Amino acid sequence: MFKKIEAIRREVAKVVVGQEKMIDGLLMGLLCEGHVLIEGIPGLAKTTTVNALAKSLGLAFKRVQFTPDLLPSDILGAEIYDPQNNDFKIKQGPIFTNLLLADEINRAPAKVQSALLEVMQERQVTIGEESFAMDLPFFVMATQNPIEQEGVYQLPEAQLDRFMFKLVVGYNTKEEELEIARRVARGDNALIEAVVNKDELQQMREEVKAIHIDEEVEHYMIELVAATRDPKAYGLEEIEEFIQFGASPRVSIDMFKTVKAMAYLRGKEFVTPVDVAYVAKELMRHRVVLSYEAEAEGVTTDELIIKILDTVPVP
Repeated sequence: MFKKIEAIRREVAKVVVGQEKMIDGLLMGLLCEGHVLIEGIPGLAKTTTVNALAKSLGLAFKRVQFTPDLLPSDILGAEIYDPQNNDFKIKQGPIFTNLLLADEINRAPAKVQSALLEVMQERQVTIGEESFAMDLPFFVMATQNPIEQEGVYQLPEAQLDRFMFKLVVGYNTKEEELEIARRVARGDNALIEAVVNKDELQQMREEVKAIHIDEEVEHYMIELVAATRDPKAYGLEEIEEFIQFGASPRVSIDMFKTVKAMAYLRGKEFVTPVDVAYVAKELMRHRVVLSYEAEAEGVTTDELIIKILDTVPVP
């Protein structure tokens, strides 16, 4: 089934140039049943990549453009009155799909963002007095602009914790940007084909679960998470004042899942510390809460995670 991964990459590459790390993160989220948050300035192909990935998987796909005037019912659906039957009926919203793209999620206030909390964790939606189970597979892939830009809201910490990955997307290289400009100038309009179905996706998930993790690597991952909670115990007194709250237990759970997916994407049958280092920042950067001191001095979570990776002994 590893060939299917390469087939997905080829389909996405028809419309996306470069951005391999973003594509890897999205694939790991799909293989591990996790949700993914993508941050970057406009124009970096975030939406295009998610759209292409959905088409290559042959999944039902819907997109919601988040705006300041969006309401929770615009996403989830609502009870509406049926005058013919003198009764209320449920009108389902765009959340009822396999892959939901929440575009520019931080342009809507917290009330709207929080509408996704239940469905992201429990794979069900409650409208009125009824609860509806989602058709599986179900993924939320959200994009957001950097928080420094105007007209954006900070995502609630409870919701951030439900995203398995936070991918930070940067600019393409000059060579990649040249290829992008050439494609647009030529008017290329590549057709993306579905190369994986739901059954094959489920089979790939089972193969990921079978990837072996050595006990020493398991302990190493737990030590990395613990170091965000008690840096002093690991000789990291210099960063202790910068961390208000360390990574949650969800990080440990997600790390055990995603390192297997990372090994799978590399065509390996076992996990190495390299796989752990590759996913550590994406897993923890949005789940470590910085202190006021860190914000005042301009310290980022990525810098703290790198120091932890450099300090905790590698097996």
